[in-house]
Amino acid sequence: MIQLNIQKKLKAASGEMELAINTQITQGDLVSFYGKSGAGKTTILRILAGLLKPEKGEIIVQGNTWLNTSKKINLKPQQRKVGYVFQDYSLFPNMTVKENLEFALTKNQDKKIISELIEIVELGNLRDRKPETLSGGQKQRVALARALVQKPSILMLDEPLSALDSEIRYKLQQHILQVHNEFKLTTILISHDISEILRMSDYLFELECGKIIRQGKPSELFKFQNLNAKFQFTGDLVAIEKQDFLYILTIKIGKDIVKVIADETEGVNLVIGDKILVASKAFNPIIHKINK
Repeated sequence: MIQLNIQKKLKAASGEMELAINTQITQGDLVSFYGKSGAGKTTILRILAGLLKPEKGEIIVQGNTWLNTSKKINLKPQQRKVGYVFQDYSLFPNMTVKENLEFALTKNQDKKIISELIEIVELGNLRDRKPETLSGGQKQRVALARALVQKPSILMLDEPLSALDSEIRYKLQQHILQVHNEFKLTTILISHDISEILRMSDYLFELECGKIIRQGKPSELFKFQNLNAKFQFTGDLVAIEKQDFLYILTIKIGKDIVKVIADETEGVNLVIGDKILVASKAFNPIIHKINK
């Protein structure tokens, strides 16, 4: 369990804003922070990692106090078992993939973890290449592997996939879910992509102006809790064709394209670019637009 009670004054576009968060995160969950830019999401991660100190607060992780401003307790970042993946990768340009990972090793740590991570995130044929020769998705896999070298108890992901195309993004989502489960992590993801949140997250915190305004299971917050369906998937609507009283919807899911028939009531308010959820019940598709 992570107990988080922090207060920090921030400068926002509209003026001064107070970040005030008092919540708990269940150990082993993959949770997402969602909200507009400037809501305080990244600041929460930086405070949790020990990169930023709040004016007032307390952080307790699995019974261990990481921060207590009233008792003047504030563990250094290297004393907190966290792995942090930044949006801009932050790799060392003069080091190979393998050397970037080895740099994260602690003194006397077994190097076997490097080989394990290279295999898990499929970096075997890239291990001797430098970052400048890698694609964005490849760099992000290196950053993810490096964050796991010290076997953290918490993995923090600050919009790690936002600059990637949908096919690479989908594959990296699978890598993140794999390492989350294999390493038994508590993972905190910042994302603006609702379909990504629905696909990956156990729990969601929605922020606005430094405060949590909603929290719960993503399917409940985005109004899909009442669907009793055999399967569900989310995707981007890339084409709409109207035929009589029906609509044929072309939906992109990762690298795949799926066509779904919707009735007039479901299709009339959809436009290309919408993110939608499709569920199947008794062989009939159920279409829901995902409202941001």
